[in-house]
Amino acid sequence: MSHSAPLIAVPADTRVFDNYEWHAAPSTYLAAIAQASGGVPVIVPALVDEAALDVVLDRVDGVLVTGSASNVHPSRYGVAPTAAHEPFDPARDRLTDALIRKALTRGTPLLAICRGHQELNVALGGSLATEIQEFEGRMDHRAPTHPEQDARFALRHPVSVEPGGRLATIVGDGPVEVNSLHRQAIDRLADGLAVEARAPDGTVEAVSVADAKGFALGLQWHPEYWAASDPASRAIFESFGAACRAFRDRRAAR
Repeated sequence: MSHSAPLIAVPADTRVFDNYEWHAAPSTYLAAIAQASGGVPVIVPALVDEAALDVVLDRVDGVLVTGSASNVHPSRYGVAPTAAHEPFDPARDRLTDALIRKALTRGTPLLAICRGHQELNVALGGSLATEIQEFEGRMDHRAPTHPEQDARFALRHPVSVEPGGRLATIVGDGPVEVNSLHRQAIDRLADGLAVEARAPDGTVEAVSVADAKGFALGLQWHPEYWAASDPASRAIFESFGAACRAFRDRRAAR
């Protein structure tokens, strides 16, 4: 990692541990940013207001919105909350909604993974379905029960990539093997999104922002976990890192 590495904002989850509220992000995403994207991750606490986010975005070169054990509160897409929608992290919801919108307005490169992929859809007006394994014809997309993380994050099923789409320019037109650790998925696709990949059961696995000024991709799976060894996963993070460096250079040239 060099002194010229791009700064990449990562919104924090909130967790309570040892009588403290913590603002934190999973290390797998931070490592993928550093090792595969060539960037410096900067965790943004879920305390900042929208004005402070502008200060953050004035200084960073990209935004990565991570997955999480929590779910977007269903009130944000017009659905009454139930136990099946839990757990929630409303502080993160507020942070990521504003951060996603502002990043897209500015053309800041955006990579949204798992919960982030769902947050991107909700921020642009879409909705989510929960417990999708209970829907007729759907696969069980939940993480397998296993004590080892490598087994939980193992590549489990293919996704079909839209030929000629933005994801295809990164990973190619052929099927890509992905992991699966989610029980929610996109229900109503936001008007501003284009489908980039689907699972065999039709689940939307990747999207792009149709009129984005730059890199703006959402992925339901977890490429960060295998970014060091899986070619498609690494290609996604390398492409994101390249977009962040290009954005930084264009801004510096103004």
